[in-house]
Amino acid sequence: MRLLDILVSFFILILGLPIFLLLFFVVLFDLGSPVLFTHKRPGYKGKPFTVYKFRTMRELEDDGLLGVGDAERMSRVGRFLRSTSLDELPQLWNVLKGEMSLVGPRPLLMDYLPLYSERQMRRHDVKPGITGWAQVNGRNNLSWQTKFEMDVWYVENRTFWLDIKILYLTLIKVFKREGVSSQEHVTSVRFEGNDEWDNKK
Repeated sequence: MRLLDILVSFFILILGLPIFLLLFFVVLFDLGSPVLFTHKRPGYKGKPFTVYKFRTMRELEDDGLLGVGDAERMSRVGRFLRSTSLDELPQLWNVLKGEMSLVGPRPLLMDYLPLYSERQMRRHDVKPGITGWAQVNGRNNLSWQTKFEMDVWYVENRTFWLDIKILYLTLIKVFKREGVSSQEHVTSVRFEGNDEWDNKK
């Protein structure tokens, strides 16, 4: 599956270079520098790596934006990038570096690691992905427990053809712009731990 990651990522990066450059300057004009959002995320076996995305929000500053919610911080361009998932394109570089895969559980926050149950931690038994089983089955409209169960299901049932199916369904979801935001938030709500998680095998 590593070969698939390399071939597809390289193909998209080469053919999509004009789009990358256009998005770079659009974000630069809209939000200024830096154009890319970088953040430490847990990768395979929880090992930290730096994930790349196009910026979609204004940065927090001491001029009144401090404490403002995500909805207010997100620009119009940022909303478009989120709704089309174009903000995720720089993660193809993470894939080429071997830190991510095209398909796998999404890389979440480092802060979540101590909150996972033993079963939920299995989502880190594979590399994180740009898209995944949870993303094509509801994305941010799913509860955390449902997302994690889908992530573990993927880990336990991973095949080449399942990855192909997920990539195909991802294209459909992107064109329909489904499940990008939860019903109350422009991004997913923060995971605060689970008091009632079934550690079933």
